[in-house]
Amino acid sequence: MTAEDHTRMLVPVGESPTLRNTVAYAVRVAQDDATERGVSATVHFVYPAVWRAVEPTRAAKFERAEELLERVEVWAREDVEPDEADVTVETAIVGGEEYLFSPADFARVLYQYARRQGLDRVVVDPEYQPGGNAPMLRPLEFELSELGLSVEEAPVERATRRTALVGRESAAQYLLVFGASYLFYLTLGGFSLEPFELVTGAITAGIVAAVLSKIALKGPPQLGQLPGQLARMALYVPYLLWEIARANVAIAYVVLHPKLPIDPSLERFEAAVWGDVPATTLANSITLTPGTLTVDVSEREFYVHALTRASREDLFEGGLERAVRFVFYGRPGARIPSPRERLADGEGEES
Repeated sequence: MTAEDHTRMLVPVGESPTLRNTVAYAVRVAQDDATERGVSATVHFVYPAVWRAVEPTRAAKFERAEELLERVEVWAREDVEPDEADVTVETAIVGGEEYLFSPADFARVLYQYARRQGLDRVVVDPEYQPGGNAPMLRPLEFELSELGLSVEEAPVERATRRTALVGRESAAQYLLVFGASYLFYLTLGGFSLEPFELVTGAITAGIVAAVLSKIALKGPPQLGQLPGQLARMALYVPYLLWEIARANVAIAYVVLHPKLPIDPSLERFEAAVWGDVPATTLANSITLTPGTLTVDVSEREFYVHALTRASREDLFEGGLERAVRFVFYGRPGARIPSPRERLADGEGEES
């Protein structure tokens, strides 16, 4: 069956306030086009994965994606007019084994699916924003168009958004940054309880929180997870200090050795962490450990300079990575193959 005797359409799917109307529009357009040409139609609703292959909550997110696609399929079948052209509804999840970060990444996996299925027309939900909506990122519609697909934004009504100047989420962000800043100020002052110190600390923390709360935290803080993360961080600090001390001894031996047995190299691996704070914690921990230096971090890709063979071996054994995952993702998050094991399985690439 060729494209001329069949109407085929691709609709990217994600949680969105306008998803229901987008589904109805896509089905109506596909059926109208098929009826006019006297052919049948197939609409593919495709969910690009927003989880990581090593994410502890991957199974739960996959299940939610399947539930959403089931709802979409029900909606689509409800919208099909029985007296017009036949419409077949297909659903799929793509990109589950990849790291999709920007709209360009999402466009790439959608394009690959479209080529496999012989699709060249895409209807995009106007509220669907995979990979974030930062001003420096080109939108999904542009990326799909650049790949040669015909892209149309569903002309559905967008929900009116009225945001309070200080909502519950922004207040939580403000209070968290305020508390951390105030505690840091008091720490620098030796926890002095003099009225002047308390007042100036509160003023300083208030200014910092007002300016940086939206920058320091990209979203509402997960306050329910914070106590557990702080408790696990208290366990992580002694472990990190031990690793630093152990590496210091090893590097001192190398420096004092007459033959200076160094073996410098630049290593690349994909860390099993995501999010700014976990990635920054791991990068800084690697740098603080003598013998290794984090040169660059791009999404999950870490570029680390290793001074000796032993430091390189320790890096790929993944002790620090597991410890950081334990801090932010709990005990289940620490049960993960090391970077070396993942490289052997083909998930990463050593250079």
